[in-house]
Amino acid sequence: MNAIAALSPYSSAIGKSNVERHTLSVLVDNEPGVLARVVGLFSGRGYNIESLTVAEVAHGEHLSRITIVTTGTPEVIEQITHQLERIVPIHKVTDLSMQAKVIERELAMIKVQGTGDHRSEALRLSEAFKAKVIDATIESFIFELTGSPGKIDDFVELMRPIGLVEVSRTGVAAITRGAQGM
Repeated sequence: MNAIAALSPYSSAIGKSNVERHTLSVLVDNEPGVLARVVGLFSGRGYNIESLTVAEVAHGEHLSRITIVTTGTPEVIEQITHQLERIVPIHKVTDLSMQAKVIERELAMIKVQGTGDHRSEALRLSEAFKAKVIDATIESFIFELTGSPGKIDDFVELMRPIGLVEVSRTGVAAITRGAQGM
């Protein structure tokens, strides 16, 4: 690999020491093809999307909010932001990671199998994490847990030795604190 290719903003962030996690909030027109264009920008440049959530946030104006969690060097994140801003139905791109006070939450459903002591331990840990039992059978539970991605990661890791069967996650939703909006 030549030196120019190694410095390309389109090269993979893997193996670079200054790779950072960023949460981008993108306000877009709610119309067909917009999400495909946003995702296409990432895939076409070799950028990874770790989490992606989309929902309409202003019905009257037909606006949706796309929240993307990605990793990259500061230069790559800046390039991603500028490229997103050039897509026509996008109104605003905000790197929430650069804001002082951001709240990130995620919803997960975690299925755990177990009987006897494993069942008791799963219930005990679910209480500590404030996870809600949304389904129960004689051999398993499905827990609902809302919190930071790290909290969900921690709960999942604790459930592995007990009898983790399956995990379904919504992806990150994020918003800044205070009176000012996007």
